[in-house]
Amino acid sequence: MLTIFFTFHFLLIKLNNMKTQLLALAAMLSLAGIYSCNMGGSSETPPRKFIETANMDSSVKPGDNFFMFVNGKWVKTAVIPSTESGIGSFLDVYNVTKEHLHGILDSVAKGGFDKGSIEQKVGDLYASGLDSAAIEKLGYDPIKPDLAQIDALKDANGIMQFVARMALQEDNLLISFYIGPDDKNSAMNIAAFGQTGLGLPDRDYYFKTDAATVKVQQAYQAYVQKIFTLTGDDDATATKKMRAVYDLEKDMAGSHRTNVQLRDPQSNYHKMAVADLDKQMPNIGWKTLFGTFGFKVDSVNVQQLAYYTKLNGLLKTTPMDIWKAYLRAHRINDAASALSSAFVSAQFDYYKALTGQKENKPRWERTYWFVDGSLGDALGQLYVKKYFTDDAKKRMLDLVNNLQTAFEARIKKVDWMSDSTKKVAIDKLHAFIKKIGYTDKWRDYSKVTIDRNDFHGNLVSCAKNDYAYQLSKLGKPVDRTQWDMTAPTVNAYYNPSFNEIVFPAGILQFPFFDADADDAINYGGIGIVIGHEMTHGFDDQGSQYDKDGNLKNWWSHNDSVQFVARTKKIIAQFNGYTMLDTMHINGALTTGENSADLGGVNIAYDAFKMTKEGQDTTKIDGFTPDQRFFISFAQVWKDKETDENIRSGINTDPHSPAMWRVNGPLSNFAPFYAAFNVQPGDKMYKPDSLRVKIW
Repeated sequence: MLTIFFTFHFLLIKLNNMKTQLLALAAMLSLAGIYSCNMGGSSETPPRKFIETANMDSSVKPGDNFFMFVNGKWVKTAVIPSTESGIGSFLDVYNVTKEHLHGILDSVAKGGFDKGSIEQKVGDLYASGLDSAAIEKLGYDPIKPDLAQIDALKDANGIMQFVARMALQEDNLLISFYIGPDDKNSAMNIAAFGQTGLGLPDRDYYFKTDAATVKVQQAYQAYVQKIFTLTGDDDATATKKMRAVYDLEKDMAGSHRTNVQLRDPQSNYHKMAVADLDKQMPNIGWKTLFGTFGFKVDSVNVQQLAYYTKLNGLLKTTPMDIWKAYLRAHRINDAASALSSAFVSAQFDYYKALTGQKENKPRWERTYWFVDGSLGDALGQLYVKKYFTDDAKKRMLDLVNNLQTAFEARIKKVDWMSDSTKKVAIDKLHAFIKKIGYTDKWRDYSKVTIDRNDFHGNLVSCAKNDYAYQLSKLGKPVDRTQWDMTAPTVNAYYNPSFNEIVFPAGILQFPFFDADADDAINYGGIGIVIGHEMTHGFDDQGSQYDKDGNLKNWWSHNDSVQFVARTKKIIAQFNGYTMLDTMHINGALTTGENSADLGGVNIAYDAFKMTKEGQDTTKIDGFTPDQRFFISFAQVWKDKETDENIRSGINTDPHSPAMWRVNGPLSNFAPFYAAFNVQPGDKMYKPDSLRVKIW
């Protein structure tokens, strides 16, 4: 389970199935050089403006809406590109990284590298994905053998065997599983099975009746109908099949847990004996299924038991012609982005109803996603070799250590936690595994065969290799050096099972970090990211795991009661925020991220005050160090999205919209009030007694 710093909503179309003790308190922590390309001044380019005053709207009082005070003019004039569903700081950073990768990919695609080298494999996979003529000529030929197998199915056993064979190339139909740490024995890997089977984003999309959701439902139905016609059905037959598929999915959706229910790790843990599963769900045929998967185990974790109980019943009661239509639709959908343009366009027409993105990405960028998803560590090696240094990794670690020291001090000072629980919390804090930049153990792709003339075959080879890699972990000790993001990724995460915080090289760029910036800018940017991920170890989910990553209570009863009460306050706070006039944020769904945003600001600010600039009052560009810290934070969240993307995010994303990720935590933070003279009557003002204080 991962808790991620943010979600690229504008990359939703990328669905290819697929978290000091260094110097004395008065000393200044040197941060120069994290990003190896000089993003600041030179003799050829003007120095970067770290505070974008042109974006600021002085007509807005900082205490009324700080997000708009910092970004208001930009929000009013920014135009979302037709190929995006949003625009802002994250897209800016992504675009810089994307162009670096574009240059690398174009270079290695020219060929001339030793066969079997990572340059050859990355270059030839990319070249095969750019060969639009060959892909167009094939149409949907690459999956015709799979569709023929579906047509030949006769019973539930046949269905599940087909599902199992598809899983070997990482196409999860009806069964979704991964191999990772056992939540209650984090030192050992286990197979965990989760709910799946839907074409809409989540269960609630099948049951809501508001106009915006109905529009998405209709777009999805039109898409399913379209892919049936693209593979030979007439309109009437395609429509009949689509309705049957949609009704079956809706029946499945009724067994799914909600996004909020999925946040409770205890109620999503059901370790069961395989023999018992076979008795309880004989139509699934678990033992036979596992035989095809290639493993023999005594027990597995069935995370959402109700879904598999429902599936077991549907395998008996649903007619075979409906199952064939369902499997056909999902197999085509899972392959669509790698097929001819008719399938790509049909799929995109559905996704643009979700995101508001008007135009699909260019082929090279979509192909880059395939490379990153299939040979991510190979591409990552090429990226960090050119754009990230060992010195950068060391300097980032220094900053992380400084934040860790600040967090320990905060834990010691909280007034609602007992000394005994504080000690355990600090032990967990110091047990964090810190991963920065890129992995120390690159993945092995020696068994992957890449032919620059066979795009689909390349993807299958990569998928089978990845499945074998995952399977090799089953029943073995957990390798805690493993990464769950590739090096160029513009993101960060905390993994409670590893008790780790991870910062890929891609995020270590302005506005998060700049070698030439002052401490206020860097602590308000990457410092808050670090504090955010650290706090995830102590949010409503992460707090249920101990320092070794086990799902185990380490709280005293009274401390737990106090913690839950504070968590409920942040839920209530965000429930009160709206977007698109009347659409309320789901405070329960966004609890962890809102808590982490609040903790991130608190911890980063404390760490900033340990620096020389943090203890000074000298103004730069007319702003005090404290003001620059908060402005930097708000600049990171400069963001504008389509209405469709906002709706989709509120329905499914555990992160709040950008404006409330700024205004929400700052409304609880006394140093912000002091920095901008926030007074009673200002819209963000809350009396001290009503401010949410956790860490």
